[in-house]
Amino acid sequence: MGENSIGSMDIAISGMRAQSRNIEVLSSNVANAQSTDNGNGQPYRRLEAVMRSNGEGIGGVTTEDIIGDMSEFPSVFKPGNPNADENGYVKMPNVNLPVEMMNLNMAAKAYQANTAVLKRYQDMVNTTLELLK
Repeated sequence: MGENSIGSMDIAISGMRAQSRNIEVLSSNVANAQSTDNGNGQPYRRLEAVMRSNGEGIGGVTTEDIIGDMSEFPSVFKPGNPNADENGYVKMPNVNLPVEMMNLNMAAKAYQANTAVLKRYQDMVNTTLELLK
């Protein structure tokens, strides 16, 4: 039980950390879905968390990098907007809210699955301690 249990615990904890960071990134995307100027005259650019596994075989996961989605900014006709061009179009963030909400839901479910693993481990340790009394 010892070595595999600790490995399982480490995997679950690394998954919780990675998904927590992913949830932060996705929340930023949702919060900035209408931000037409990020301070340098450009709309907010959607971010993505890039995750990778730790080592070969079964192991944990880490957030390797946070990268910007380089897809085109959609333009919307808003002639009264101060950020509109000479034709009345405003470049909007490349954030698709339904996709972000779906990704946020999947990240939350993955986080919950990892907490369930830790809970089962805690229950197993508590049962073992009870048996040893």
